Amino acid sequence: MKRLNNRGQALVEYLLIIAVVSVIVVSIVKLLGGYLQDSMTKSSCKLIDKEYVEGAKPGQGSCQ
Repeated sequence: MKRLNNRGQALVEYLLIIAVVSVIVVSIVKLLGGYLQDSMTKSSCKLIDKEYVEGAKPGQGSCQ
C-alpha cells in the first residue's frame, strides 16, 4: 500500500494563508494610504524644520 505524502497539502495551505493575508494587507494600505502618506510627510517636515500644511484630501499635505 502506498503512503500518501501530506507535505504538498501543507505547502498549499500555507500558500493560501499567505495569499489571503497579502490581499488583506494590500487592501488596508490602499484604504489608509493617504493617511500614511500624511504621517510620513509630517515626520519629514519636522526633520527639515518646516511647517506641515494639510491638503484638501488625505495624502495631499506638504511642507512649507
